Amino acid sequence: MDKDIKEFGAAGEVDLHQTMDDINSTMVSFLETASVDKVYGAPIQVGSTTIIPTAENLVVMGFGAGAGSGRGDFQPDEEDAEPGEGTGEAGGGGGGGGGRTLSRPVAIVIASPEGVRVEPVADRTKVIMAAITAAGFVAGMFMRMSRGPKSF
Repeated sequence: MDKDIKEFGAAGEVDLHQTMDDINSTMVSFLETASVDKVYGAPIQVGSTTIIPTAENLVVMGFGAGAGSGRGDFQPDEEDAEPGEGTGEAGGGGGGGGGRTLSRPVAIVIASPEGVRVEPVADRTKVIMAAITAAGFVAGMFMRMSRGPKSF
């Protein structure tokens, strides 16, 4: 069974176990970025007040792999043919993956003798993008309404 997993075709060899280990270690690295330690920062003590920064973490990843082999007669073009070419077995494989992690501050937890409160951190980029999107939607609807009703 191990031989079936390790070899395919005469063109090369693929160590499936090593590939799976590589994928697993990459996934673990990505998932570590979403741990609780990364969401809540180290507490900062200022007098009798403690400030704890908080963040939002996003992890996106994907992997793909493929392999194949075959046997049979292949008839190359006459001009490209070499003696003995066109018979036997061949195979190949490949794979790839990618991902991204994104972190952004979302709030600050403030614990003082007066109590605990959460102060949101305004993300100007998100606010601006939401305003642009809303303005575009309103402009589109205004233009559509100004054309008048459709006649059939």
